[in-house]
Amino acid sequence: MPNTSTLVATTVGTVATGFLVGLTYLSAIYFDHRRRTDPNFRKQLKKESKRQARAAKDEAQAQATKQREQVKMAVKDVKDEGFPLDVEEKEAYFMTEVARGEQLSMDGSDNLEAALCFYKALKVYPQPPDLISIYDKTVAKPVLDLLAEMIAADDDLDIGSFRGGGSDSGIPSERLD
Repeated sequence: MPNTSTLVATTVGTVATGFLVGLTYLSAIYFDHRRRTDPNFRKQLKKESKRQARAAKDEAQAQATKQREQVKMAVKDVKDEGFPLDVEEKEAYFMTEVARGEQLSMDGSDNLEAALCFYKALKVYPQPPDLISIYDKTVAKPVLDLLAEMIAADDDLDIGSFRGGGSDSGIPSERLD
């Protein structure tokens, strides 16, 4: 036979849980009734929804601006470091950077660093449009988008009249002309 204190505790717990469930249910009914019948309440809900959407949009724009600034700074830093001039050094540099970029791209941990590696390889490659075609088919879209921003930020990179593998080549059209 159960202990009296256990029986009382179980009963109190069950009653309290039932009370909370009932209170939650009643508040949901009240909220729904108010939403349906009170025009001021509906307006307030719409305003709040619009405010949240605007805040989310502003946050996304701020994030995009921050990312563009990071890309510009990364491109500037890489250009300041310089690139190898000897053919053998360029080949070794290219292979190292592509391998690092592929590894970072597979990890998915640092897309900016992966895109930077592919950008460095692109800078020393003799035919950049050909390499962009390969990147377009093999590199993950988030990394490719960052790479496109890097290419757009670099005025010195000559990619000729490359048009990519389709309408979603990842390379901004204003840099292609």
